[in-house]
Amino acid sequence: MSLNQPVSVVFLRQLMRPAFPAVVLMTFLAIATGLIIGLDSQENTQIEQTLAQESESLVRHLEQDFLNHVLALRRMAHRLEMHPETPFEVWQQDARNYLEDFKTFQAIERIDPDLVIRWVEPLEGNEAALGFNSGFNAERRDALQQALQQGSLSVSGVISLAQGGPGLVVYAPIGAGEANNGFIAGVFRMEQLSEDLIRPGIRQNFSLELIEANEIAYSLPATYPTQTRFSHTTEMHLPSIEWALRVRPTTEWVERYRSAWPWVTFISMVSLGVLASLTILLAQLIFKRNRALLRTQQELEEEIDQRVAIQQDLARLESTDSLTGLANRRFFMEDLQHTLSQADRQMRQVALIMMDLDRFQMLNDSLGHHVGDALLVQVARRLDLLSDEGIMVGYSGGDEFMICQQHVESIDDVIHLLGQIKACFKEPFPVEGESHQITATMGVAVYPQSGLDADTLLRNADVALYRAKEQGRNTYQFYTEGMQEREVRRLELDKDLSEALARNQFELYYQPQLDLTTGHTTSVEALIRWNHPERGLVLPGDFIPLAEENGRIREIGRWVIRAACQQLQQWQGTPLSTLGIAINLSGQELAEPDLPDYLSQCFAEFGVAPGQLEIELTEESFIANIEHNHTQLQRISDLGVKLALDDFGVGYSSLGYLRDFTVDLIKIDRSFITYVTRKYDDSVITRAVINLAHNLGIRVVAEGVETEEQLQFLRQHQCDLIQGYLISRPVPAAELPALLEEGLLPVYQ
Repeated sequence: MSLNQPVSVVFLRQLMRPAFPAVVLMTFLAIATGLIIGLDSQENTQIEQTLAQESESLVRHLEQDFLNHVLALRRMAHRLEMHPETPFEVWQQDARNYLEDFKTFQAIERIDPDLVIRWVEPLEGNEAALGFNSGFNAERRDALQQALQQGSLSVSGVISLAQGGPGLVVYAPIGAGEANNGFIAGVFRMEQLSEDLIRPGIRQNFSLELIEANEIAYSLPATYPTQTRFSHTTEMHLPSIEWALRVRPTTEWVERYRSAWPWVTFISMVSLGVLASLTILLAQLIFKRNRALLRTQQELEEEIDQRVAIQQDLARLESTDSLTGLANRRFFMEDLQHTLSQADRQMRQVALIMMDLDRFQMLNDSLGHHVGDALLVQVARRLDLLSDEGIMVGYSGGDEFMICQQHVESIDDVIHLLGQIKACFKEPFPVEGESHQITATMGVAVYPQSGLDADTLLRNADVALYRAKEQGRNTYQFYTEGMQEREVRRLELDKDLSEALARNQFELYYQPQLDLTTGHTTSVEALIRWNHPERGLVLPGDFIPLAEENGRIREIGRWVIRAACQQLQQWQGTPLSTLGIAINLSGQELAEPDLPDYLSQCFAEFGVAPGQLEIELTEESFIANIEHNHTQLQRISDLGVKLALDDFGVGYSSLGYLRDFTVDLIKIDRSFITYVTRKYDDSVITRAVINLAHNLGIRVVAEGVETEEQLQFLRQHQCDLIQGYLISRPVPAAELPALLEEGLLPVYQ
């Protein structure tokens, strides 16, 4: 009862508003208006359909009558063709018979091949036509000459007759071509034609307009006033002429198809609205008497609800996180320890999943903490949907979540849960009008194999989480015994990394970039190597992620810039003096505000031209802080340093980067080049990137070229530069001169 009462109170408040009866009345009025409009539209549609039927019927009647007259003229012309010596008296009697049978004819004429009217019947009233040239203008003369040659019917259209008034002449040729002996012509006065062919009932109900060449050739008004709202035009299928008949109904005819039902419906609905409004007014008078009682009851229930809510909030604050609403770390760990105790007695397995949001810190720093908090809340809501009596979800802090699966029969149960967790991130998260697609990496520790207490299980799940991040993120990893040893080795490597710069253990290797236009090496990419005193040569993939995590990547980046400038100074005056060096910088290095100043300082110290240095940045670095990076890259570009967009196509590829940022080169990622000659999609994408870059005035470098087929494809599609094992592996600076002197690609020569 208490759950339904607030809803009823809200309804009563709306019912008690003074404007509510008026709103009801207006609603009924709107419905009545809609109904009358709909019914009126239906009547109009019926009127238009009936008008169309009447128009079609009239046109068919006129067509048939007209064709009957035409056939009569053709018969007379045919008789003259068979008996060309027929005297005037015989023809005159024949014409009188036709005029008697077809009273619509005003006159019948005999026209010689020179288009001059020689005979006319009756002569009375048509004296002006005798001797008249029917080809009175070029258009009419050409039409009659064509009819003479082809033996085809010709119709003049509505013209001014020689004997006066508007009329129509139909010419039936007597023979064709050289055998032609003129025409038999039937003359119709339009007034007489309309009187004879159009029924009186038609003129009482409709006005008629004869349309020729989109203009009104003749109009026949109705007996009564017509309405301009309705009309219908029908094409007339007549020989040798294109006419259309436009029919407009009279007001009287339209009113026959009108009914009183629309207005009856309108008045009925308005009456219902008035009755409903009066009923509501009466109900308001009744409810006002009970308002005081309802208000008192509502206040009492609100006070009870507030006390219950306060008690629930106090209980929730002790066990839940205030931001996400999930179990907090303290409560989760206490519950986990209790779960492990039960599992020990019942000899069951328990799975603990540590989950970390990928690249959350980057979004949080670039978009603001309020966006980050909103994302955490939405992630928590989706994860909380997985909670049941066997699964508990908790928030550890930062961007980490914890999930405990209490009843694990086999490893498949855990994998199924991991799939459900990943499904929570399938759809993007809308925040402040923008969609954000994020993923999660998970580490799993299973009791009792991975730990016998809550703290050990949590630590090992965290180790598995870190190992999963090393595998590329958006994945999961189960804890194994060897992971602890690898974690120790990682910590040792982290300690050694802090001493590597001080002991000058880093070295730059150089991989040539071949210019496909000239066949010469114009630049090299500098790749850092770590000469570890115990581990030997350590590749960047083993220590760069660690350096980015602990913040030493900035120091390493500064060392690379300085070492590259120093190498360019050493090459001055040698055959390698024209080479440029491309170096890679991370997003953290780009974020340093004094980076352009440091570059300028190095150029001045070593006497190096800025145009010989090229900085490569990934797309992820571009979007980390777009506004800051735009200013930073502009400052670097103003120094004369070339800028390259690395790994194009595998990250956040957007044409907006090419428009908004100063980019000199685009490096197509090796993942496209590897299968460029075997996969159609990769070849299409590669060609599209090359064409797009060239249209924007940007050069293109293809990475990972390893076969001659790949080389031929890139050369065919005018790629500017190539780089890969087909040309050379990365080599120390000391080996580079001999390598370039021998020639990188003999087959190219």
